[in-house]
Amino acid sequence: MDTRRLILVIIFTLSSFLLWENWQKYNQPKPPAEAAAAGSAAGSVPRPSASLAAPGSAPAAPGAVPVAAPAGETFTVATDLVKATIAAQGGDLVQLELLKYKAHENKDKNFVLFDAKHQYMAQSGLVGEGLPNHRSLFKRAAGPNALAEGANELKVRLEAAAANGTKVAKTYTFRRGSYVVDVTWEIANGGDKPLATHAYFQLQRDDVAPAGETAMVSTFTGPAVYTDADKYQKVDAGDVLKDKAKFAKTADNGWLAMVQHYFVSAWVPKDKTPREFYMRKAEGSGNVIQAGVIVPVAEIAPGAKGETAVTLFAGPQEQDALKKIATGLDLVVDYGWLTVVAAPIFWALEFIHKLVGNWGWAIVILTIGIKAAFYPLSAASYKSMAKMRVLTPRLMQLKERYGDDRQRLNQEMMKLYQTEKVNPLGGCLPILVQIPVFIALYWVLLGAVEMRDAPWILWINDLASADPYYILPVVMVATMLIQTKLNPTPPDPIQAKVMMFMPFMFGAMFFFFPAGLVLYWVVNNVLSIAQQWQITRMIEAGGKAANDAKA
Repeated sequence: MDTRRLILVIIFTLSSFLLWENWQKYNQPKPPAEAAAAGSAAGSVPRPSASLAAPGSAPAAPGAVPVAAPAGETFTVATDLVKATIAAQGGDLVQLELLKYKAHENKDKNFVLFDAKHQYMAQSGLVGEGLPNHRSLFKRAAGPNALAEGANELKVRLEAAAANGTKVAKTYTFRRGSYVVDVTWEIANGGDKPLATHAYFQLQRDDVAPAGETAMVSTFTGPAVYTDADKYQKVDAGDVLKDKAKFAKTADNGWLAMVQHYFVSAWVPKDKTPREFYMRKAEGSGNVIQAGVIVPVAEIAPGAKGETAVTLFAGPQEQDALKKIATGLDLVVDYGWLTVVAAPIFWALEFIHKLVGNWGWAIVILTIGIKAAFYPLSAASYKSMAKMRVLTPRLMQLKERYGDDRQRLNQEMMKLYQTEKVNPLGGCLPILVQIPVFIALYWVLLGAVEMRDAPWILWINDLASADPYYILPVVMVATMLIQTKLNPTPPDPIQAKVMMFMPFMFGAMFFFFPAGLVLYWVVNNVLSIAQQWQITRMIEAGGKAANDAKA
């Protein structure tokens, strides 16, 4: 088997596996989703376990639900990066528009992370008899609706009445140039007994992948948990719906997130604060899940005040920013089992981008660099293929002579290889060494949000979307055809036809791939053609000179 066929077999096997995996994912039966408007979140108040209760006090039991707000009552605030819609019911963050990112379907509109379509929202509340939760009525205190010029933060205060004269307020603190929002609960105990309670912070979303996901390009969508002990744990939304999810439940560190392609939302409690993670199916919904974290509130004496705060991040998966927010949060940019290879590749790509200022050219330069690093290995592979190409006429003669005797044919072929000192598998190992690097680069280009809406040149305005005119895929097919011509022709006519058909099959797949990925393959193919052509020319010239000398 020559090197070219080995590469195609490996690619075909991996592609078949990915296609089958995604076909199963997209075609498995799902419970019908029930429509729900933003602000009408379903789900009872989560109850902490006894292990999370403060010493000397029992866990607060969920009490009667306070008065619900009128459906659809919302207001909107804006910063330089986001436009947030907050509902009076629960004080939930029910819509979050990212002003620096465009929607997948319509580039004239901004991307919306929290939205009613996916029933995606950030909720929080208090656990205890008569205390406000994510279904209670809140009233907004007077304040600005937009981040003032020159100001670094925007505070939105929501107030609610509680039992026994207790007053509760929830405050959102938005910051300039940041996707981080601090969510603070303030409690003034107006009763005559100490108040021990808990606060919960949860993310609600259905299990439907965001726009842009296809069977060819599919990434993880669902909840995730991180703790120092158990590290990063992705949780299948289907397991949550079936109440079979397994993840770290309690810790004094870590965070909880809802992950999708390019974007993430995460609740990050303060370090060393006891916390309990939970995931469940939302009440009254077919495929909506709620994933959250419960933290204790220090006991509040009669007439005293207390508070608790948790950080909410909701925005793009920019690795440098995520690292600063919490340990391990950058792991939501998931490169799978090749993270150890992909992480330095992304670092190199980012470094090149800082120099050239364009992600498209950064991909081109990085591809050239990787190709140069593997030049000796590629050269060994192409030399083996070139030698096989020189021997092809003699192999065809052997096939014609011993075609009816497979055993004798194989013996004569092995004898020819030994005589000419050619190893038909000589180029396999170099290619196998390079495959992990190429797959890692594939996942880097697929997962990096920096590629989203990033232009290259001319018609390529978004490296994360397919080429709108399919020019790059057509060029890629042409380069693969040229490579096929440079390879030795298989003695078997059927194999030869399959080899000619393969470029068109893989080219059709690449029609749906992001332009950044296709750009990488085009550049890599062009460099491979140049290298293979030069080596083949030298080997064939050397073979001709040797034959002339013998003559």
